[in-house]
Amino acid sequence: MGEPASRIFTQDALAGVTVLITGGGTGLGRESAFELARCGAEVTIAGRRAEVLEAAVARGREELGEAGERIGWVSGDVREPDGAERLVQGALGRHGRLDVLVNNAGGQFFSPAELIASKGWRAVWRLNVGGMLNMSEAAHRLAFVQAGAGRVINVTLSPHHGMPGMAHSGAARATVEALTRELATRWASSNVAVVAVAAGHFATEVTAKYPESVRAGASRTVPIQRLGEPIEHAWLIAMLCSPLGAAFNGSTVTLDGARDNWFGPWPPPGLADEAGEVPVEERGGAQRATETGLR
Repeated sequence: MGEPASRIFTQDALAGVTVLITGGGTGLGRESAFELARCGAEVTIAGRRAEVLEAAVARGREELGEAGERIGWVSGDVREPDGAERLVQGALGRHGRLDVLVNNAGGQFFSPAELIASKGWRAVWRLNVGGMLNMSEAAHRLAFVQAGAGRVINVTLSPHHGMPGMAHSGAARATVEALTRELATRWASSNVAVVAVAAGHFATEVTAKYPESVRAGASRTVPIQRLGEPIEHAWLIAMLCSPLGAAFNGSTVTLDGARDNWFGPWPPPGLADEAGEVPVEERGGAQRATETGLR
């Protein structure tokens, strides 16, 4: 069972805020929808498969109780401009306005870069970049301009130093971050803030399908030595939907347990001792006294 109340936000922290989340039927998108509803937001989740969205809404109502009633759904394809307009119009039809768009839909597949066919590059680009642009432009044109305000949150992937095995996705996600900065500048006069979130490795139903050895290996690449919890990502999304979120306009906020700072097993080879511990430099009493005096 899920939690009917947020662990860190008040139940009215986002009262009256209307949010549309693409890719909201599963994983991080669904967890974000649930947390936003706990905080009082009116949430519309979007995706291509109606049955997945219906199941997510039903689960939300079961787990969240009254808060789950604030979650609805609309189906459409973000890869097509007409589909993006359908999704935005669906959210507007439910609440009469749209305050925040969360571009969470995305995807990729594993392949060495030299083996990715043109069709594969186009498919990943069309979803991750084209879908984001379609949704952002539709929300801006149909909702934000008339309201005189709005916010776009683009969910990308960390790390920023490359994505071995998924070069097409790494290029697409880097483009989304660049476009986040561009749109933030272009739409500032409309009082529309555009922010990106670079997500690390999270323990979702997708990662649960991999063998335990794979999940353990992924955890070892994160300095905090574990996968992220989906609720941690959802908390960040909720914060960015709050009034404070506008101050992050043009920024990319990374939530990956410091994986952006390092790639490979942690601790780095050669740094740990035989017991697997990182040695700590011994300091003399005089040095400690000096440091104490400086403080």
